[in-house]
Amino acid sequence: MKNKIAIVFTGGTISMKVDPRLNAVIPALTNDEILGMLSNIERYAEIDVVNFSRLPSPHITPDIMYALAEAIQEQLNREDITGVVVTHGTDTLEETAYFLDLILPPTKPIVIVGSMRSGSELGYDGPSNLAAAICTAISPASQNKGVLVVMNNEVNAAREVTKTNTLALNTFRSPEFGPLGIVDNDEVIYYRTLDPHQYYPINHLENRVALFKSTTGANSDFIDHAIALGYRGIVIEALGRGNVPPEMAQGIYRALDHGLPVVIVSRCPTGRVRDTYGYEGAGKMLHDHGAIFGYNLPGQKARIKLMVALSVSSNVQEIRSIFEMQPY
Repeated sequence: MKNKIAIVFTGGTISMKVDPRLNAVIPALTNDEILGMLSNIERYAEIDVVNFSRLPSPHITPDIMYALAEAIQEQLNREDITGVVVTHGTDTLEETAYFLDLILPPTKPIVIVGSMRSGSELGYDGPSNLAAAICTAISPASQNKGVLVVMNNEVNAAREVTKTNTLALNTFRSPEFGPLGIVDNDEVIYYRTLDPHQYYPINHLENRVALFKSTTGANSDFIDHAIALGYRGIVIEALGRGNVPPEMAQGIYRALDHGLPVVIVSRCPTGRVRDTYGYEGAGKMLHDHGAIFGYNLPGQKARIKLMVALSVSSNVQEIRSIFEMQPY
């Protein structure tokens, strides 16, 4: 029996063309127009279309991501569906992919795909990326791998991938470990496996989580403001191994004393945070005071994970275990 794939269209550059009046790219392509550019896809799979939205990815919010997860789960519950492909704009694609990876069961394949060029540009990569995503979703080898991101014929894990370039077709990369595999001649080939990870089914989403980047001379003004506004958690993109200026450390201590979970990650693109240094504002001092290490997660993903963790529990120690016992 032929595989059946649900394609959930959310928008993004893959569905855009240039508007001559604005001389700028806007949502314009219909789902049928995009699918019509796929040659011979009917030989591989039957397609069911889910019209979720037509949003540029900067318009995607955590609440929309949660609604998207519900729409995907509805498709996964169907016995006739082999896997789900989701089209998405690339600016926030890695955040949505990681969010879905954290809260949806890693059984049937879920593949996120986008494009870097619009339908008006030479070399429009939307159709080829979408075809590769479908080939990935129908492969039995893609089961139980969590959410996957397929672009430029590379397959990356949602928990590892990040957008590395504003323009390049191979912008989505996994800097620490490299891709999981490739799509070659309409077949997905995996080079390595992933360690098993837990997922956290949630029935609501706590999205009041702030993200602040540490810089030379940074102070605690924004941290104190987040505390005053009633934020439920804070992520700090610290320097190097997880260090911040002393003036910023004081705000972190105040947030911790207020009972807020504070997650420390690094602004470096690779490497993990550790309690290596012991001076004021250093990672060991922050960790000893109660801050949580996010290991090698980038700030934007640590923020997503803290939202999910806060939706699971308000207990700081339970949240710590979600981060430090399950680094991904």
